[in-house]
Amino acid sequence: MSEAVVDHVTGSATEDTCDFKVANTNLRNSLKFLNAKLADSKNLVGGEVTLADLYLACYLVRPFQLVLETGYRKGIANVVAWFSSLAQSDEFTAVYGNIKFCTRSLKPFSNKDAKEVAKGGNDNKPEKQPKGDKGNKGDKKPKGDKGDKGKGKGDKKPKEESKDCKKAGKGKDSKQAEETVGVPDNVEFQDPIYEKYKNVLKNAVYGKVVTRFPPEPSGFLHIGHIKASMLNYHYSKIYNGKMILRFDDTNPSKEKSEFVQNIIKDLKTVEIYPDKTTYTSDYFELIQEKMREFIQVGMAYADNTPADQMKEERDKGIESVNKTKTSKESLEIFEKMLEGQAPGWCIRANLDMSDKVKCLRDPVMYRCNDTPHHRTGTKFKAYPTYDFACPIVDSLEGITNCLRTIEYKDRDALYHKILEKLKLADIEIFEYAKLQLKSTLMSKRKLQWFVDEKLVEGWNDPRFPTVQGLMRRGLTIQTLKEFMLEQGPSLNTVLMEWDKLWSINKRIIDPQSKRYYCILKDSLAEVLIENGPTVPEGISIDYHPKDPTMGSKSRILTNHLYVEKEDVNEMKVGDKFTLSRWGNVIVKSVEEHDGRKKLTVELNLEDNNFSGTTKATFVPVDERFNVSVTIYEFGHLITKASLKEEDNVVNFVNPNSKIKSEGFAEKDMSQVKAGEFIQIERRGFFFVDKDLNTHGEIVLHFIPDGKTKNMSKITSKIDSNALTKGEGEVAKGANRAEQAKLAEAAADDKPLSKKQLKKLANKEKKKAKKDEHKAGEDAKTEE
Repeated sequence: MSEAVVDHVTGSATEDTCDFKVANTNLRNSLKFLNAKLADSKNLVGGEVTLADLYLACYLVRPFQLVLETGYRKGIANVVAWFSSLAQSDEFTAVYGNIKFCTRSLKPFSNKDAKEVAKGGNDNKPEKQPKGDKGNKGDKKPKGDKGDKGKGKGDKKPKEESKDCKKAGKGKDSKQAEETVGVPDNVEFQDPIYEKYKNVLKNAVYGKVVTRFPPEPSGFLHIGHIKASMLNYHYSKIYNGKMILRFDDTNPSKEKSEFVQNIIKDLKTVEIYPDKTTYTSDYFELIQEKMREFIQVGMAYADNTPADQMKEERDKGIESVNKTKTSKESLEIFEKMLEGQAPGWCIRANLDMSDKVKCLRDPVMYRCNDTPHHRTGTKFKAYPTYDFACPIVDSLEGITNCLRTIEYKDRDALYHKILEKLKLADIEIFEYAKLQLKSTLMSKRKLQWFVDEKLVEGWNDPRFPTVQGLMRRGLTIQTLKEFMLEQGPSLNTVLMEWDKLWSINKRIIDPQSKRYYCILKDSLAEVLIENGPTVPEGISIDYHPKDPTMGSKSRILTNHLYVEKEDVNEMKVGDKFTLSRWGNVIVKSVEEHDGRKKLTVELNLEDNNFSGTTKATFVPVDERFNVSVTIYEFGHLITKASLKEEDNVVNFVNPNSKIKSEGFAEKDMSQVKAGEFIQIERRGFFFVDKDLNTHGEIVLHFIPDGKTKNMSKITSKIDSNALTKGEGEVAKGANRAEQAKLAEAAADDKPLSKKQLKKLANKEKKKAKKDEHKAGEDAKTEE
């Protein structure tokens, strides 16, 4: 029954629905036919909602709405009941919850049935609609179409009207709707930062904005994804709207459930809470139907040109020999692809092979893949590409503002063309610059190489630009939020330095960072105070000099101390220096044993003249009053500011991107907790990666502060300028030989030898050669 009903009804619903009138005989007869079929059944197939119901609704929802708006109900009571019930189901609202239709929105109806449908749905159901289209500045129209104003009855431009009626936000007839565009002046934001960006989206209607973040579950989120996710999320909240997290799981060869879970976890980490989570695979059957339509209207054809040849032909603008295939032939091949019976075939868009924009030269829309899908298993044998699936699902999910990086600009025409040919609601596109940072890898393939070669701990390595890596590096969520929103509207694609990020971060972590003293083992000297306390004493010190509310600690004073050798290297008998927050001392003698300096001094608490003296931090030598810590400083993984596509990453591996040090800290540091920020005075800010109570050791990660110079003469082992500017090899030393020596001293962080690097390079060449023979598709780039 369902197939016959669908065929009969959709036959009258495939005309331009914007021109439907109640007097349309075909539509009225189709609705009466459907009404009769629904007399003894709640849905098309038994009592449950099936794909047939959803498929038919896809065609009927707009014309059916127009029918109800004009008051025509005679003889279609069963259809009204069926549609109202369907609109309240989870299956329906999951697909059509916020979709726009013509120049009117799905109110859904202007009578009792409308009110009932509006109550149905899930966590992403549309809010009560104003009169007129969801994203339309001019919504309520007089009878007739958008293009009717000022035209006589004989003036007909159906194509222009069809295009206009599907594009939201173009009309200007409704004063009420115009007033909803943008953010009202009286809105008070919970987050003050929103005020600066409140009118960033074009034609956005307050309370109706729906955005989406569509990551491919083929890796962990990196800082580029963070920008995309934060813009989508925070822009939707600025307009009191919603954001959908949609996993673009259309390539089973790369995707894993592990990545899905980690992406969800990472979004939660950066305080992004989607209103709804969906998968492109939720719509595979509907997308198949849309591809059949696409082929039928001559917009796609089946092709089995080998990948390498296809790439060459696209580059030269040569048409495929299969471009002239009939729709019938291409449909037959497409059906075989879906059954896994057409290896080597794909479906390509039928565009212009002479187009100056090469990505529009008949791109692949569907391709075969026998790899089991992480959600659907072996049910499907062919999958849509991102270019085809994205606009369809965007429209079905009611996306009002599609945020894409400027690199997608050339593909915008294809995006709109697909929606137009499939008679789906058009969507406003918002473009922004792709985030690029110096000496930073964004390529998931190259990052995966570092993981595979065990050159990093994993995807959460602090040197990785992933969410988990950046958090362990010491970047805060607020830093990322401020930085991304500030960069958001810009269309200038530039290679940025890291200094801005780190300087924002320092401003945020400074007020919350407790202060401690710590002396590194490889840079210490000893001080023996002749008249110092023979019995340890304690003095109360505020954790933060500018915020006494953070509490205080007891600093232990003894007569035998560790100090930084940089502070006393040049000291000689009779010189004066200051033990920070204790008092001045006079040098009585200087000795050196096994390369370590040892000074005997006399404490003079009556001398209050601290002007011009070296201020030395200190830690008691007595192990009862100190605690051992491990400190890591990180540099960039690569030695080049920006890798080109043809660059082999093996040739640019920084062998000294991780430097390890051991130190003694004052005893109170044993109370720090993992995830906290602290400052080691005169050395810098640090992220507590591991704490003593939970992990049995204290591990600290150095956090750059955006400055090109160290905060004191106590230098770090990573060049601050290189970290900030993102250029060159970041381990200190004039050449690779010096860097290798430095890295050798770092116990478990030894550098790669030339032999090792050469071996990795050969391995990478073999892998690249193997990849060339794989069946290709147009590489999907991330939004």
